Amino acid sequence: MRMKKVSEFMVPLEVYPHVPYWFSIRQTVAIMQKAEDRSQGGSVGARFVLVFNESYKLLGTVRRRDIFQGLKPGVPPDQDVLSLSRVGEGPAELPSSDSSIGELARLAERPISDLMRPIESTVDHEDLLLQVMSKMVEQNASMLPVLKEDVVVGVVRSADVFQEIASLIL
Repeated sequence: MRMKKVSEFMVPLEVYPHVPYWFSIRQTVAIMQKAEDRSQGGSVGARFVLVFNESYKLLGTVRRRDIFQGLKPGVPPDQDVLSLSRVGEGPAELPSSDSSIGELARLAERPISDLMRPIESTVDHEDLLLQVMSKMVEQNASMLPVLKEDVVVGVVRSADVFQEIASLIL
């Protein structure tokens, strides 16, 4: 056996969920759900979506948890959702279920860019498995975009790295 390059086990961009920054939360959820449906055959579904601009420059990512936060009732439409995440806060007062559906639909029309997190780290398509594993540990990352000549060509997830490590040591 040999140490693989990330390009050999990454998820190609063509099959990983990604959206333009102007898509709504609702549109983004639909794309993530479609990716989840395709992955039911064994692969881990997407916990992130990549967000791009008009010229396919990677702007950031959105996690499932960010979407949950963005759909939380009582969040004003112009509120920076990421600033609302506070450790140790108790549960918010929730409206009745009848009014919740309308509120959810309203919040789902916000642009996904409202929930976007900046890219903190990437890997190169030539990086080796142990380099990727180390970067994930150092950055506390469970997904990293993969670049080839400064262009995003895919992502590598912790599940992908784990599978490769398992194949080497088992």
